[in-house]
Amino acid sequence: MAPDQLAALAAIVDQGTFEAAARSLHVTTSAVSQRIRGLEAAVGQVVVRRATPCVPTPAGEVLVRLARQTALLNAEARAELTAGSRSRVDLPIAVNADSLATWFRVALREVASWDDVALRIHVEDQAYSADLLRRGDVLGAVTSDPVAVQGCVVETLGALRYRPAASPEFAERWRHGRGYDWAAMPVVVFNEKDALQHELLAARGVAVPPVVHRVPTSADFHEAIRLGLGWGLLPTPQLAPDLAAGDLVSLSARDHVDVALYWQRWRLDSPMLRRLGEAVRAAAAGTLRSPSA
Repeated sequence: MAPDQLAALAAIVDQGTFEAAARSLHVTTSAVSQRIRGLEAAVGQVVVRRATPCVPTPAGEVLVRLARQTALLNAEARAELTAGSRSRVDLPIAVNADSLATWFRVALREVASWDDVALRIHVEDQAYSADLLRRGDVLGAVTSDPVAVQGCVVETLGALRYRPAASPEFAERWRHGRGYDWAAMPVVVFNEKDALQHELLAARGVAVPPVVHRVPTSADFHEAIRLGLGWGLLPTPQLAPDLAAGDLVSLSARDHVDVALYWQRWRLDSPMLRRLGEAVRAAAAGTLRSPSA
């Protein structure tokens, strides 16, 4: 398997088409096709489905992982051999939206001081980010899955606590006795993968409420709750300033959901991945709760 064949496969997966991959590699589409045919001949299997967009087959996913890992190690070697140059290492990682909006920003501040890294962040729900590792899309991921993906190492980061909140006007509108009408109150969820609100309702013996709004960005989800669109679970670092200012109220002193988070990365002898892991752990230690707390 030649490096240019692996690079062509990764480019097709990133860009979606053979033509776009050729442009990113500064070669002809014919050259990309030849490289993929050569790669498929070498492994004896089809590695990419010619669809729109193109997607890797299971065999192709294995090779995309290899391509990412090879590219990282090659880039680090080039950077070490050309000390003082402005070469940068590409680091694709996956982070869930709530982490990116809160504690992970401390890690970004650290990475901002590095001149040798180009960070490429995939925003994905913590319950699904491990899939990006399996497919080879990323080299590291913040995930809620404690089981290491084959070929990866996993470290515990801590738990991000969520509490149910709403605007004061919304809470007063749906007040029911000393509590709230959980079965009738409209709820805001992030997207179809977001099950946190439904988990809290299920713990209260409540089925799906009649109105469920979807707001698929962390900042807009937060703002939708502030505007009274519905109630929702907010991470405590994001919620605390609004509680102090009176812009939001907590709907329950006892109800909360703790989401355990882990850092998974490929088991590579990569100084850059190690350095990134240290930054992620330091950022988590300053905000996330101990798993036993």
